[in-house]
Amino acid sequence: MLDRRKFVLSALTLPSLIGSAKQGISAPGDGMVFAMHQNTSSAAGFRGSLEGWSRAGVEFVELNAALLDVFLENDSLSGARILLDDLGQTPICAAVTLPDLWIPGPARESSLDSWRKRCAQFSELGVRRIYSPSITFRTVTSDDFNATPEAINETAEIAAEYELICMIEFLRNSNHLATLRSALKMTRTADHPNVRPMIDFFHFWSGQSKLEDLDLLNSGELEHCHFQDLLDAPQELTDNSYRVIPGDGIAPLHSILSKLRGKDYRGALSVELFREELVNGDPYSVAAEIKEKSERVMGEAGVL
Repeated sequence: MLDRRKFVLSALTLPSLIGSAKQGISAPGDGMVFAMHQNTSSAAGFRGSLEGWSRAGVEFVELNAALLDVFLENDSLSGARILLDDLGQTPICAAVTLPDLWIPGPARESSLDSWRKRCAQFSELGVRRIYSPSITFRTVTSDDFNATPEAINETAEIAAEYELICMIEFLRNSNHLATLRSALKMTRTADHPNVRPMIDFFHFWSGQSKLEDLDLLNSGELEHCHFQDLLDAPQELTDNSYRVIPGDGIAPLHSILSKLRGKDYRGALSVELFREELVNGDPYSVAAEIKEKSERVMGEAGVL
């Protein structure tokens, strides 16, 4: 007999259309699934965010490495796994922030050591995806871009040892990978079976990417999405505080979701927000509001 969590995982796992031995998360039928990123309730901590979200009916969660570290000060990885199982939650992805992970740089050796540690930890928690943003703190040259595919492959090889799919989160203000176009070019040049593209709606829509860039995606290529709306403000002033709950802003969410559906994306829409009233709010109340609004948008877009 399968326990509940194993049943959920088996029901939501399907082969990737690109590469081999890859697993993805998919909603029943042709839909996508609602999820929440622990950054959204980070003040509540690892346990507090998950427990509050569970009461609000949040089943799919994205884990944060920094929150896990604090949890491990008084508990263990097995304790984290038991917590997830007891709450009936499926960890669909893990977030790690490491500079120079995707590019040669002074922090790369240390970041690779941390990457291996994180891959081991999150693999033990049942996570099958892990990402890190495209962060570097130095000037980037054309030679660095030429060296990026090799750096991606080296990073992906470590992830592959733990049967993880790894992803680069392009950042709107990164001086390395700031657009979907650049991220796709680099991941495709690297051509490693354990590397897949992801999109953060905020970085996509408030940055230099264009709606038609989504046409560049191959069918089934996209692995993961961060889901949020955007306040109406000058692009030059926009920062993380301008991220809002889906449905509360002006981003063309229906158009983006329609494009992703047309590219056969069947994965998670993981809500990642940083506004103080949400981060510091009661996780149950925050999650209940986000879930209701997000699923309304998803339903209107025909992807739920």
